[in-house]
Amino acid sequence: MWISVFCLSKKEILNSSYVEDCDLEQWLKNDERMDYLLAEDLRIIQSPSVFSFSLDAVLLARFVQIPKSRGHIIDLCSGNGVIPLFLSARTKAKITGVELQPKLHDMATRSIAYNELSHQIDMQLGDVKDTPQSLGIEKYDVVTCNPPYFLAHELSEKNTSEHYAIARHEIHLTLDEAVEAASRLLKQGGKAAFVHRPGRLLDIVTAMRANRLEPKRIQFVYPKRGKEANTLLIEAIKDGKPDLKILPPLYVYKDDNEYTAEVRALLYGEGN
Repeated sequence: MWISVFCLSKKEILNSSYVEDCDLEQWLKNDERMDYLLAEDLRIIQSPSVFSFSLDAVLLARFVQIPKSRGHIIDLCSGNGVIPLFLSARTKAKITGVELQPKLHDMATRSIAYNELSHQIDMQLGDVKDTPQSLGIEKYDVVTCNPPYFLAHELSEKNTSEHYAIARHEIHLTLDEAVEAASRLLKQGGKAAFVHRPGRLLDIVTAMRANRLEPKRIQFVYPKRGKEANTLLIEAIKDGKPDLKILPPLYVYKDDNEYTAEVRALLYGEGN
């Protein structure tokens, strides 16, 4: 699900009062723009040539239970760093992001620096499958992951852009591999939270239980009342006991196609 955010192009920023004393030429490259994360009062660099974040990332960042001050969180498939940025508004814990694509990793690193969050967030360029060995086995308290949604053979869904294809399809990372990596990274009792398509629910639960992750919380997200769910949020605990809670449904739009109060609060901070 896509969301509308307040954004400025490179030209608009450089000609606006937002520049103040800062030369944004050092932050933006080529077709990039600076978007506002209004609820968090943060900025993020995005580009139409790569996969931009959607409502799924917002939902996952608000759904996952995280420590407020201590611990270490790792976000897999970080893209342009949107989930680490969202999480930084909720916690003082250390956050690590992992992204495979150099362009997205570079955008994330610059967004983190622009928001003066380099002391809290660090971005790692690499393959999720290699992270347990390279970053530490059973080192993290929380793992978040917004993985590719579509199987590699689902050609009808593929985008011609390599950046989009890698972000949306299991070309370099399957669901099973993402879950296995999350489990290996987590301490015992740590939490893993994923966002995915509802149609993959059984696959996710099967993969989690095969990797010592016990599903504890599930929430389905619906575009409107009366419609089928199109987003799944799931959180598991490593070596946890079976006790699954199904949270109340979340609806994105009202009948008049305006955001519901719950979603407006997530996006714009209204009512918070």
